[in-house]
Amino acid sequence: MTRRTEWPDSADGMSSAAGDAETRSGRRGGRGRGRENGGGSALAFGEGEPASSRAEGGPPRTPEEQARAICLRLLTGSPRTRKQLEDALRRRGIPDEAAQEVLSRFEDVGLIDDAAFADAWVESRHHGRGLARRALARELRTKGVDSALIEEAVGRLDSEQEESTARELVDRKLRSTRGLDREKRLRRLAGMLARKGYPEGLALRVVRQALEEEGEDPDLLEQHLPEH
Repeated sequence: MTRRTEWPDSADGMSSAAGDAETRSGRRGGRGRGRENGGGSALAFGEGEPASSRAEGGPPRTPEEQARAICLRLLTGSPRTRKQLEDALRRRGIPDEAAQEVLSRFEDVGLIDDAAFADAWVESRHHGRGLARRALARELRTKGVDSALIEEAVGRLDSEQEESTARELVDRKLRSTRGLDREKRLRRLAGMLARKGYPEGLALRVVRQALEEEGEDPDLLEQHLPEH
């Protein structure tokens, strides 16, 4: 089971450790020449000039500087995938060659890490919103994460954990359905799980078990289950 961390419901609300690291790197860049490795700023593409001051002191002079400033601003707000940043640069008219150079540089220094993004997204959205593997994979695809990375991140959730979370969701919703007839309760609870990406078979099994524990007749519940 993955270690649980707090993460807001959307990527736009997530805090960015990468942005903090980038800010610190920008400060260090002002103390000397930009270097590819060692004590210089990770983002100092030029030499003899602070990486951050050139982006903040006035209009950037090159497409690379513009791209760097845009990416840094976005990453300070929240973690992003490479595809999200690439799309943002394209919308702002940054030439593709300059965009790819900056994005690759950010990947090299760890400011873009799609694998870490996917792992954290799965952990947060599963624990925070109760989303199942199918829904999590769909969300990560919309953010441009590679399918292999998605499979690896989603695979950290096993079937036992997924079923346990489904039961917690049903238990929280159960009280609000009391007073409804049997078929409506079954449909409403199973529909809630389906919207969160749970397979139909698992959803019906979990809902049926919860209702039986409340005293519903198993035979009567069986009459309302869909035929396969």
